[in-house]
Amino acid sequence: MKIKLRIIVLGLVSLFLASCSNDSAEQSTAEVLENNKTYEWTMVTTWPKNFPGVGMAPENFSKMVDEMSNGRLKIKVYGSGELVQAFGVFDAVSLGTYQAGHGASYYWTGKVKSSQFFTAVPFGLTAQEMNGWIHYGGGKELWEEAYEPFNLIPFAGGNTGVQMAGWFKKEINSLEDIEGTKMRIPGVAGEVFTRAGGETVQLAGSDIFLALQQGVVDAAEWIGPYNDLTFGFHQVADFYYYPGWHEPGATLEIIINKDAYIELPSDLRAIVKYAARAVNQDMLDEYTANSYRALEELVEKHDIELRRLPEDVLIELRKISEDYMQEFIKGDEMATKIYNSYSKYREEVVNYHRISEKAYIEARELE
Repeated sequence: MKIKLRIIVLGLVSLFLASCSNDSAEQSTAEVLENNKTYEWTMVTTWPKNFPGVGMAPENFSKMVDEMSNGRLKIKVYGSGELVQAFGVFDAVSLGTYQAGHGASYYWTGKVKSSQFFTAVPFGLTAQEMNGWIHYGGGKELWEEAYEPFNLIPFAGGNTGVQMAGWFKKEINSLEDIEGTKMRIPGVAGEVFTRAGGETVQLAGSDIFLALQQGVVDAAEWIGPYNDLTFGFHQVADFYYYPGWHEPGATLEIIINKDAYIELPSDLRAIVKYAARAVNQDMLDEYTANSYRALEELVEKHDIELRRLPEDVLIELRKISEDYMQEFIKGDEMATKIYNSYSKYREEVVNYHRISEKAYIEARELE
């Protein structure tokens, strides 16, 4: 009897171990299949294909993801107009027509008012300050909350640094010179410029040169010397003004369709996340290294007139900006919530930079 009982017990143990072994084998097979599965995404952008800086950021993102995933996630990048027009990127990714997009969030202010804060606010945060707010000041969480209804996950995807105030066909010596000036300038800055007496025209970057050449606009801002030289604006406008009051640290964005993102295994999601973080810094490095060289060429080779905006003009633009932002957020709970976070952080970081970054730069220039 004892022998039979022992045989039965041993048999049950054997069956149990065999079952565990089969479960383990099936689990291992599933893991192997998942780890070997490849994914193919399409990324649409608001920029001309392979354009320096902004256009290369999505290309670099694609390369980083491919390299880190060992080819398991392939992202094919398309420039503006190849699959969708520049201002159609948000909807195309939101609807899942394409898995990813690269652009500037303030292009979608008509759809998501609060998106303005995640590119640039006039007289707002610099690139370094924006990165701090987004990644350590609560900005990223608010950005995700704002985009949640659109089935999108946003990431910071590059920064141009402080931009130029723009190209003008005439001199700006006072506020009166802005009166009636038609300018390509997007986002909140466009409304501010209009309230200062100008007229705002919305144009994709690739349309600016022709608009200046044909007199559709009298002035236009794009980015800065590195990109403006490539577009050849010096051929159709004589005066190049600074500083870029309207975009002191223009952050670009990578948007991912949430369904496509969730479909990825955890390691590929992490790769997307950290590739975005890497390209965000990489693009700022590229602009920092190349902007002055391009400016030098514009001044010395092409003989453009480099001018600083008059102080009274800057003061008035700042006052208008501060007043308008109160109107801008009124009645929009999400925009108000983000504005409060942004403003609180801005006050803190400006106070600190007054005795750090600003104080050091001033000390470095002492004679």
